[in-house]
Amino acid sequence: MAELSTSKNMDLFNVFAILITLTAVFSFLNVVYIKLPSTVGVMLASLISSLVIITSGYLGFGGIDWAIKLVEAADFNHLVMNGLLSFLLFAAASRVNISDLKEYKWTIAYLATVGIIISTILIGFTLHWLFSLFGKDFPLIYAIIFGAIISPIDAVVVLKLLKQVNASQSLETTITGESLFNDAVAVVLFVFLVAVAGGDAQFAGADIVRFFIKEALGGLFLGLFFGYLAHRMILKIFKEGSNNHIVIVLITLALVSGAYTVAELLDVSGPLTSVVAGLFLAKSRSHRPDDEAATHVRYVHDFWDVIDEVLNALLFVLIGLEVLVLNFQKTFLAGCILVIPVTIIARYVSVEVPLIFLRFFRKLPSLKGFVMTWCGLRGGVSIALALSLPNSQERDVVIVLTYVVVVFSVFVQGLTLGRVINWVKSKEHRTK
Repeated sequence: MAELSTSKNMDLFNVFAILITLTAVFSFLNVVYIKLPSTVGVMLASLISSLVIITSGYLGFGGIDWAIKLVEAADFNHLVMNGLLSFLLFAAASRVNISDLKEYKWTIAYLATVGIIISTILIGFTLHWLFSLFGKDFPLIYAIIFGAIISPIDAVVVLKLLKQVNASQSLETTITGESLFNDAVAVVLFVFLVAVAGGDAQFAGADIVRFFIKEALGGLFLGLFFGYLAHRMILKIFKEGSNNHIVIVLITLALVSGAYTVAELLDVSGPLTSVVAGLFLAKSRSHRPDDEAATHVRYVHDFWDVIDEVLNALLFVLIGLEVLVLNFQKTFLAGCILVIPVTIIARYVSVEVPLIFLRFFRKLPSLKGFVMTWCGLRGGVSIALALSLPNSQERDVVIVLTYVVVVFSVFVQGLTLGRVINWVKSKEHRTK
């Protein structure tokens, strides 16, 4: 029994060692040769490597079976949803400017809830109708599930790219807030829709309200509880005035991992718990009683920056490798061609409609629907959700469609985001 356990542990360590090595190599290649934004460059190197392995396998050179076993052993869905996601959302939330977030809180709340629902419904019904036109069977409930999977913009991707382009403060704050909270909302919506598809829940109003109260409010209050507790502990250490930044780092690590674990045990929204807990760390950073405390803050900030960069790179290496296990079929071709314009149009409508509605009630930041649409990048969370679906023919369709949108989003939207923002700014300047 001991030998079996040791063997399993070695297997997990070997998988981790290989992935970290690949991440280091791909990051090196990007910095020295590819010279793209880190997330895009690392994913490109990983995707090219996967395509080379697939080609070599078809030509009879071998190696593809070993690579597929590596990807399957990594278990993308489990790794992201029960590991990487909590740390990445926490790290992103911990860098938010709380005062800016408060200024745009109603816009963010509306986009992260009503916007997600509008996009999910539009994508679901449109794809179901389009598939039927081509004589393909794509059940409505799975089309809507795909809408919930692909509607949220990925905080991990978009926050990295927004730092590298000349985005306005209002745009950056709004997108940051929306991307942090819509991940959590989308996960709750996805879980409910999967339960409906499996016959464990119904589209009854009472069921929907009860489910969202448990998942969303449960995650919110859990994040508030653990976040406030950690916040008070960190402020107490600030007052001690000694060199205790290691203790603060340990508190933050315990906060993100412990709070997410408790959320999973209580069956409430873990992503929302991580976001709210991370906002408390951002709040702690704003309390700097003296220069010593400011040193602690910088140390913790640098620590989470490193964690964020490493996990980001690892995540996008995994996304690139995931193509090795996708089940592409000719019957998916029409869906792959249509899914990109459908998701872009749905994103535009889901952003523009809430903003038009909100302008009747309050003053809003200057946000352009086209720019907000192009900022709607998808990433690892969408792929992880798709991979978590129960085995079925519909699951294969959803995974392939999700992967196509994510690849387009990262490479096309990600690489042109800066140009789009500058083009809109120059156009506005000419019209004045």
